[in-house]
Amino acid sequence: MKKDDCIFCKIAAGEIGSHTLYEDEDFRVIFDLNPGTKGHALVIPKEHADGIFDMDDETASKVLVVAKKVATAMKEAFNADGFNIIQNNGECAGQSVKHFHMHLFPRYEGDKALGLWKPGQTTDEELQVLEDKVKEILN
Repeated sequence: MKKDDCIFCKIAAGEIGSHTLYEDEDFRVIFDLNPGTKGHALVIPKEHADGIFDMDDETASKVLVVAKKVATAMKEAFNADGFNIIQNNGECAGQSVKHFHMHLFPRYEGDKALGLWKPGQTTDEELQVLEDKVKEILN
């Protein structure tokens, strides 16, 4: 399914030009026009899903294979020191386009491109409550 008002649907379909690093029947991987680091790219499924929660299992299982393949080539091509693979869901989590996409983010020593979270603290009791809640939904 494609959404007529979705810019990523148009890019994935080739209706809007992009610098495409990789394409197959399910995905297009393009360079981000507002990169966080040199080589920052996006894995975009050709079928529209607002986020991971709306994506079918088959596409979800394929996206990491594509991400690994392209990220491996990018790391070598750009001589990156490390790599982040990032996928955001929801505005509060940093998702700015309501079409599932995965960021391929080459990292370079000293780039300071992404701030990491500050480690917090928890207890075994708090973790047990959280574990029980998730398991209840999964079962």
